[in-house]
Amino acid sequence: MDERTRGQLSRTARSGRAQARAVLRAKIILAAAGGTPNAQIAADLHVGVDTVRKWRSRFAVGGLAALADAKRSGRPRRHGPEVRVQAVAIATSAPPGPESTWSHRRIAEQMADTGISPSQVGRILADCDLRPYRVRGWLTRKDDPVFWSRTADICDLYLNPPPGTVVLSIDEKTAIAARSRKHPGRLAQPGRPAYQEFEYVRHGTVSIVAALDVQTGQVVTEPIRRNDSVTFQRFLTMLDAVIDPAKQIHVVLDNGSSHVAKATRAWLAAHPRWHVHWTPVHASWLNQIELYFSALTRRVVRHGDFSSRDDLIEKIETYVINKNSTAKPYRWTYDGTPLKAA
Repeated sequence: MDERTRGQLSRTARSGRAQARAVLRAKIILAAAGGTPNAQIAADLHVGVDTVRKWRSRFAVGGLAALADAKRSGRPRRHGPEVRVQAVAIATSAPPGPESTWSHRRIAEQMADTGISPSQVGRILADCDLRPYRVRGWLTRKDDPVFWSRTADICDLYLNPPPGTVVLSIDEKTAIAARSRKHPGRLAQPGRPAYQEFEYVRHGTVSIVAALDVQTGQVVTEPIRRNDSVTFQRFLTMLDAVIDPAKQIHVVLDNGSSHVAKATRAWLAAHPRWHVHWTPVHASWLNQIELYFSALTRRVVRHGDFSSRDDLIEKIETYVINKNSTAKPYRWTYDGTPLKAA
C-alpha cells in the first residue's frame, strides 16, 4: 500500500461525514495493512470474518475503487443526493413543537414534495448511523472550583482515616414504595428465570435516614416522616449520644437541603467534635452510604413484596440487622485524582 492510498483511507476512517459503510471498509483495510489477523479485525470492528475477507479480497484486486458499492440489479435509486442530504438535515434539526423528537414518518411528511416514504427515510438515516428518535441524557456541570479539592479530601478520609476517630457517611433514601403484587410469582427453575406479577397495589412510601461507619461497614437506619432539618438534627443528636464522647467524628454529607440548612449548620457548630466533609455538587456518588442504598435496593426493595408501610420498614430493619452481623468496610480505591484510563 502506497502512502497516498494509506492517507486517503486514514482520512475516510477518521471522517465524521463519510458514510458508515465507507468508514468500516477503510478501517478493515488499514487494520489488515498493519498485519492484524482477520479474526481480530472482525472482533474489533464487530463484524463477521467473512466481511473482513470480502473487503480485503476486493481491495487486493481493485484497490480503492473496489471499496465502493458494486452496481446492483433492480430498480435504480429514486432519490438523489439532494433528497438524502435534506433527510439528514431535517433529522439533525429541532422538530416543530410540540413534538420533541423526529420519527421517520414525521420526516417523510416534512419532505412530502419529494415523494419519499418513511421506510426510505429510515434506510437513508440508517446508512448514516443516525437515530433522531433516541436521546441520551447529559448533565452540563458547571466548573466547580472546589470539585477536586473536596473530592481529594473525602478520598483521603476514606483511605487514611485519622486514628482514634469515627468516620460516618450519612444520607437519606426517600420515597421507597411499599408495593404488593396482585398475584403470586413463580420461583426460578433450571432454564427459567423467576417470574413476578406486573400489576401491584401501592401501600404508601417509606423514607429512611442512614449512617454508615466507614471503618466497620456497619449501618444505623431510622424511618423518618419528614426529610427536613429538624429530623436530621434529631438523628445527629442520637448518634452523638451513642458514640464514645472521647472520639472525634468525621462525617461525609452531600448538599441536600436538610444538610445545608441554617439550623443544621448551627447544630454542627455547637458540636465541635463533628467535622463535616462536603461532597462536591452532583457528586453524591462519593458518599459511601450510596453503595449501601444500592445493595438495599437490589436485595430487598426492587423485587420485594410488601403488604404495608410497616412491613417494608420491618424488612429493611431485618436486612440491616443481618447485614451488620457480617459487615465489612467497602474497599475504596479511588484517590480523588482525575480518572486517566477511564
